[in-house]
Amino acid sequence: QVQLVESGGGLVQRGGSLRLSCVASGSIANIGIVGWYRQAPGNQREMVATITSGGSTNYADSVKGRFTISRDNAKNTVYLQMNSLKPEDTAVFYCNAYVRRTGSLRFVEYWGQGTQVTVST
Repeated sequence: QVQLVESGGGLVQRGGSLRLSCVASGSIANIGIVGWYRQAPGNQREMVATITSGGSTNYADSVKGRFTISRDNAKNTVYLQMNSLKPEDTAVFYCNAYVRRTGSLRFVEYWGQGTQVTVST
């Protein structure tokens, strides 16, 4: 089994910062692309940022220049540094990863349980 566990969410004022973390655990041989997604009430889940195993990143236009995704492959951990937060960033943030389990040849997609981020005005 593989588990993704997010942490770091909370309540912050407009203009503030938060750092989300996502730790992958289990029988992991390799982690491919990982990303952060978010879902606000009444909206579809959307991509926020992704990072490949080689460190290439991709961001949604709405967060470019404010959010930074990074990963520590030795710790099986991905981070999302969020600065200059806006009320419209309020959402549940989910970690997503493609993981190859020990003894397997293929990558399987996994999701975390989500962490709430609320930005007040």
